[in-house]
Amino acid sequence: MSKPTIILATSNGVGMGHLARASAVALALKDVANPIIVSMAGGIAEIPSFMGIRCEYIPGRDRLWMSREKWDAYLRDRLLALIEETDAKVLSFDGVVPYPGVVAAKHVNPAIKLVWVRRGLWQKKPQRFILGLQAAMMDEVIEPGDIARAYDFGPTSKRKDSVLTSPVSLFKKEDAFSRDDARRALGLDLDRPVALVQLGTGDSDVNHKMTAALEGLIGWKDLQVVLTKAPIDKDGNSLAPAGLDIKVARYFPLAKVLHAFDAGICATGYNGVHELLPAQVPTVFVSNIRGTDDQEARARWCHDFGFALRADQADLGDITKTVRQLQDPQVRAALSAQCAELPNTTGGEEIAAILHALATEQKIITTKTFTFKRLIVQDHINRGLRHVANLGIRRLALIYRFLHPHIVVEVIALEPPVFSDSSKPEELRELIKSSTRFEHLITGASQAYRERREAIAKAAYGELLNVTKK
Repeated sequence: MSKPTIILATSNGVGMGHLARASAVALALKDVANPIIVSMAGGIAEIPSFMGIRCEYIPGRDRLWMSREKWDAYLRDRLLALIEETDAKVLSFDGVVPYPGVVAAKHVNPAIKLVWVRRGLWQKKPQRFILGLQAAMMDEVIEPGDIARAYDFGPTSKRKDSVLTSPVSLFKKEDAFSRDDARRALGLDLDRPVALVQLGTGDSDVNHKMTAALEGLIGWKDLQVVLTKAPIDKDGNSLAPAGLDIKVARYFPLAKVLHAFDAGICATGYNGVHELLPAQVPTVFVSNIRGTDDQEARARWCHDFGFALRADQADLGDITKTVRQLQDPQVRAALSAQCAELPNTTGGEEIAAILHALATEQKIITTKTFTFKRLIVQDHINRGLRHVANLGIRRLALIYRFLHPHIVVEVIALEPPVFSDSSKPEELRELIKSSTRFEHLITGASQAYRERREAIAKAAYGELLNVTKK
């Protein structure tokens, strides 16, 4: 019996949580299925060469390469074309809100099994009001477990429409490099202490948190500081205080080299918590309060039960003070020892088993036309409410921007999109970041698929006189 094809789609969240979970599930599926990852996250560039799994990048609506309405249809058609090309049996979506295009793909092709991987620990954001409608469109809803689930009092916590699994993580004790091998892979000195900092940069408050955290590491003798991206603001100014030996290192998956680190400073996202703590890295969590994820609840649980230290994300002085505690070897030893008590993170294998069972079962599928129409109507209502609520803010922003103009960061090149089936990280990074629209194809795509994709791009971007291929 041939292996079924399963598509793992993810949104472009604040961090790498969605993509990391999909990667863990894909690895668990490889022996029994043909997993394909599609994602709007730029991090997908790293995956094909690491996992040997076919991938496609889909530009998210935040790229503004087309109107919102066109993007909904574009996403639907991209997914439908990929399903037809690969004869996929299951479409899994890992994200906070299943986009209209995802749900529409199921509506058009009811034979596909649609699964929503819905993380818990939600803040009380407007998305909660259509949870029931969204869940009703699914063949299955799966909640990847969270070590801090006891502190989940959000809108998903009392729902009975999902299957709960163990936590999902790319970190596996049996696969992780040893301390020395991990340091060699990162180009680090074997005999000096190393701290990992993963806080991100961007808006002013996030930049200030980065600087405050780095200041807490000053004075740690012979310390090497590893960041996954350069500590600079949008104008190129350094966010790092003087006196630190900083190295920017790119390694995927980072879970493989976590034994290199004596300490970590990280946002309290799903991915960071479920990799750093099982790897027993003594960590300070500085929550990111943007988005739907209730990082503060997760940070409080980790702190209250002695698995990590929590810094007050609203108090720069407390961030510096809390990070400084990591310089104490006794503090680090206590945190690391406590983390040894955490259960194994086997959720990737559990989700893979659920998806495989759905892909191989014979079941009559019925369309849910009425539910679909209600969901689409509600989505338009929600957009309208957000539009009205934001009118005042937008007017103020326009006035401010008139007085304080800035350079537009993303410029869309007025030229035909580039089509490429590259799986090389360096090439993919450049294509994804480029101002030229990029249409990514899975490796080994048929000519019919290429022609279908060109037609989809033409509908989204307008008349294309030429198509650039790489």
